[in-house]
Amino acid sequence: MTKRTTETSPSYPLFDRSRLEIDPLSARVHDLTRDVVMDLSPAETVSEPLSDTAKRIVKARTEGSAVVMMIGGHVIRAGVQRYLIDMMERGFISALCCNGACLIHDYEFALIGATTESVATYIKDGRFGLWRETGHINDIVTATASDGRGLGEGIGADIATGDYPHHDISLFAAAYRLGVPVTVHVGIGYDIVFEHPNCDGAAWGMTSYTDFLSLAAIFENLEGGVVMNFGSAVMAPEVFLKALAMARNVARQKGEEINDFTTLVADLRPPPFREGKEPPKGSAEYYFRPFKTMLVRTVSDGGKSFYAQGDHAVTIPQLWTAVTGESR
Repeated sequence: MTKRTTETSPSYPLFDRSRLEIDPLSARVHDLTRDVVMDLSPAETVSEPLSDTAKRIVKARTEGSAVVMMIGGHVIRAGVQRYLIDMMERGFISALCCNGACLIHDYEFALIGATTESVATYIKDGRFGLWRETGHINDIVTATASDGRGLGEGIGADIATGDYPHHDISLFAAAYRLGVPVTVHVGIGYDIVFEHPNCDGAAWGMTSYTDFLSLAAIFENLEGGVVMNFGSAVMAPEVFLKALAMARNVARQKGEEINDFTTLVADLRPPPFREGKEPPKGSAEYYFRPFKTMLVRTVSDGGKSFYAQGDHAVTIPQLWTAVTGESR
C-alpha cells in the first residue's frame, strides 16, 4: 500500500470555489420571518404519549438524570423557540442535540429575523445556499476549532455575545447563557455552508466530533432519564445509537447498566403498527430509523418508549404544557 505524504495532491480535479458568486441575504426572498415564532400559551389538550413522557421528564429532573431533546431543522421553522427556551430555563431540558439545518435556521433568525429560501426557485440559477451572511458561520466554526470548543458552544457564544438583533429567539444563545450543552451533528455536504469558499471541512469535523463526544458523556447519565426525538429521521437515531453504545460500554466495565430510560419520537408519520415491536424487514416502517432504533432496540432491556404523531407546532406546546403543569 502506497503511503500518502502531506505533499500528495488529490487524484481528481476539485471544484474551484473562488469562481462562485455570493449574494447578500438582502437579495433573498425569505419563506419565514420571526412572526412565525409563537408566544407561550398552554395547549388545550395534551396527548397521552406526551403526558406520560412529561411525568418521566419531571422525575428525571428530580433525580438528576439526563433529559436530551434531539431535533431536526423543521422544529426551528415551526416557531416553538420560546417553548424550548422556557423548558431549558426551568431545567426540563439538560441537553439539546441538533443537525446542521437547526444551526443555520437559528443563526439566520438571530441575525436578520428571517430564514428559509425556496429551493425550487434558487436551485435553477445556482444561487441556492450561497448567501454572504450565512457563510459567516464558517468563520465562527474555524475560530471555534482553534479554541478547541464544540460546534454548538461556539455558535451559541457568538450569537449570545455578538451583534444579533434577534438573539432572544435563539436556542443556541439561550443554551450558552444557561450552560445547557447543545451539540450539532453534521455530514459534510449536507448543509449550505459547505458550498462557501471559506468553509474549512477539518474545522467542521473537529468541532462536530467534539460535540459527539460531549453527547456520549451526557448519555453516561441517561439511567432514569429521557431522550426525545422531534423530527429527525436520520441524525437523531443514528447519533443516539453510537453515543449510547459508547456510554453502555464503559458502564458495563464498571458493573453498571444504562437500560432504564424513556424514549419519545414525535413526527408526522402514523405510529408504528405494532407498538414495541420491530417492523418486519421489507416494510417501509423498517427503514424509518426512529421507529426501530429509538422505540424498540435501545429500550428493549428495561426502558419505555412513546410515539406522538403531529406537527411540531402542536406537540411541543403540548409537551411544555404537560411538564410545566407537572412541576407546580
